[in-house]
Amino acid sequence: MSPNPQNHCQYLQKLSEKKAEYIKFEGDEKITWCNGCGDYGIQKALERALVLENLTTRDVALFFDIGCNGNGSDKIGGYTFHGLHGRVISAAAGACLANPNIKVIAAGGDGGTFSEGINHLVHGVRNNYPMVFILHNNENYGLTIGQASALTRRDQPMNGSPDGVVTDPMNACEFVLGLKPTFVARTFSGDIRHMTQMLQLALRHNGFAFVEVMQLCPTFNKATSTAWFEERMRYLQNLPDYDVADLHAARRAAEDLENEIMMGLLYQDKTRPNFIEMLPSRAERKTTLIEEVDYQDIGEFMEELR
Repeated sequence: MSPNPQNHCQYLQKLSEKKAEYIKFEGDEKITWCNGCGDYGIQKALERALVLENLTTRDVALFFDIGCNGNGSDKIGGYTFHGLHGRVISAAAGACLANPNIKVIAAGGDGGTFSEGINHLVHGVRNNYPMVFILHNNENYGLTIGQASALTRRDQPMNGSPDGVVTDPMNACEFVLGLKPTFVARTFSGDIRHMTQMLQLALRHNGFAFVEVMQLCPTFNKATSTAWFEERMRYLQNLPDYDVADLHAARRAAEDLENEIMMGLLYQDKTRPNFIEMLPSRAERKTTLIEEVDYQDIGEFMEELR
């Protein structure tokens, strides 16, 4: 992608003006990801997106799944939660329902999301919870030293399957687009500026925003290097006639993961209300669930048990 120099300068200027807030998002803990891991870029893009969207560490709650992405839970400033493997979306959903005034962001790997947690992904999309979900897709279970995941490419040898994977991989965006989502985007861990842009769009979305980050894993995934991606990536922003509101066009754009990988905002539906807005019980409520927590006298119920 060739960014507009003027826009790029404005982007850097805005970051510079918000340096104090940016520093608050940078944690003090030592980072232990492998050299060249895509998690470095993803975290920096997320920090930038939050600052550029005028969000502070008090405005966001960040949920992390088990895995290499989960090692970022103590590397970023703000309220963070390190969940169980494959269960990060359900934990994050509880938070956004309890307090819609806070921006909820969840992250999970391809293993935890499309194996252990695929049921939570399905219902997160279906219910259109108001949250951002970042899929760290490095096409393997990195933290358990290179097992194949549901997204690992066919015939690729992995530590748990040295003869090669015998089944076809799932296509993350194609799968989610089959669930009638309201926001689907795809980006690359080696392009921080593009990741930042996609995350900014996701943060503005009123509903479940699914962002797939195709991620480098130089330690265990040798099949897809930076050069491999650069040869194949195509940016939807360079297609002037592409309509992000066209679900069928989005499905076509998401299909090819071998020859031309389409990057950008694949689909967005701005018309559908989020889950909380659809609840009749909340229609007249001005308070959040967390504001309604109080001590209750259960004496009369206890009397009935005697």
